[in-house]
Amino acid sequence: MIPEFLNNLLNTYYTKEIINEIIAGYQKKVVTLRINTIKSNLNKVKEILDSKEINYEEIPWYNNALIITNANEEKLRSLSIYQEGQIYLQSLSSMLPPLFLEPKENELILDMAAAPGGKTTEIAALTNNKAMITALEKNKIRAEKLKYNLELQGAKKVSVLTIDARNIDEYFMFDKILLDAPCSGSGTLIRDSINERYFNLDLINNSSKTQINLLEEAIKHLKVGGELIYSTCSILKSENEEVIDYILNKYPNIKLVKLTLPNISTIPLLPSTKEEVLTIKPTKYYEGFFIAKLKKISK
Repeated sequence: MIPEFLNNLLNTYYTKEIINEIIAGYQKKVVTLRINTIKSNLNKVKEILDSKEINYEEIPWYNNALIITNANEEKLRSLSIYQEGQIYLQSLSSMLPPLFLEPKENELILDMAAAPGGKTTEIAALTNNKAMITALEKNKIRAEKLKYNLELQGAKKVSVLTIDARNIDEYFMFDKILLDAPCSGSGTLIRDSINERYFNLDLINNSSKTQINLLEEAIKHLKVGGELIYSTCSILKSENEEVIDYILNKYPNIKLVKLTLPNISTIPLLPSTKEEVLTIKPTKYYEGFFIAKLKKISK
């Protein structure tokens, strides 16, 4: 059902029972959306969905997210609330890093791998369009998609820079940084359709090297007292806990901070070697995901 090399890796991290749960979670996800509070609110969106006989469920940890139970993405894209940027189709797992970042109005915030813009626009909404956000994307085509989504969602005070996040000008410093790092995508696989030409050991090994490089760059640009969210859509410790261990061992001025959120216990988790982090288990509702918060306590 999954490649042998992946099964071997999972066996080094998890029990057989948990591995079976992971494989069961490698399935197509239900449709989920985030209400864009810059342009709308939960009650208005519910009213439109009700009028179209689209059923939904609420999320206990986020008032502005809904699970859609009887409509596909194509149906939602046909709605005016989608076309006007009042909602954003986004996985539940990817909504979490901006919430844990706890962005505030007037803060200087960096999104290091911003395209296509789901997390960037969420940060803008969480700060009532009053944070100063710098969004990086090195690929010009993806950067244009990012700009389009920012405009559609009404996200203001966002500067898009088409640069490699490993080469940020040294004078840039930030209160908060979101690094949703490039990864193997081991948390988002669909069983029986895994292409080993693209998903392989080389990808996993190269991803962990890139992640370390990006984290080291982020630390350079984080103010003392500032916080950094590191996330991946991987469930492999070589891209997650082991990357964090490397950073903590190399940088004594960086501290791991426990993640907190109302009703966090409702999120399905995989076991981790660190109590401060979250490794989200893939299910039909959630993509496999890893999230950690780091704080710079001194220069």
